[in-house]
Amino acid sequence: MSNICNCQRRNFIKLFLTGSVGLSYWLSSSLLAQADYKAKALVLSCIDFRFIDFEQNFLKDNNLNHQFDWLSLAGASLALADFPSHADTVVFWEQLDLSYQLHHIEKVIILDHQDCGAYGTKFDVKLSENPVQELSIHQQYLSKAKSGIQEKYPNLEVELYFVYLDGKFKKL
Repeated sequence: MSNICNCQRRNFIKLFLTGSVGLSYWLSSSLLAQADYKAKALVLSCIDFRFIDFEQNFLKDNNLNHQFDWLSLAGASLALADFPSHADTVVFWEQLDLSYQLHHIEKVIILDHQDCGAYGTKFDVKLSENPVQELSIHQQYLSKAKSGIQEKYPNLEVELYFVYLDGKFKKL
């Protein structure tokens, strides 16, 4: 009798999951099929997992919840400076172009963060021990990224942020 119960449970789970996946696919297909689908922004962030919750909450609090394209590259703004390789810069520009064409974004948001391993690798592993210098270097690269974006997409707004380990955001 327990074999029958286990078999019925497995069949129910399969049916439920198939239905859930099918429904999810149908809903996402329906959303994608809408001609007026539009993302508010392309968000570029670092790959550092420590900041994901902070970033998601920040985006939600700024009325972007689930209405943005998200690109994560090591060092965020460093990706526009051929770090760790030129391929990262190419990926950024290709993704920005697609986001602009397909989702009609109006702005780009770049989120750099404190204690970034990519910045430490490029400059100094102890960079985060000097918060003034760390912020200054991030500001330089964020500013260069903003200039590059505005040169190619003059109608896009560009917002720059520095995220601290405690989850506070500083607009630059």
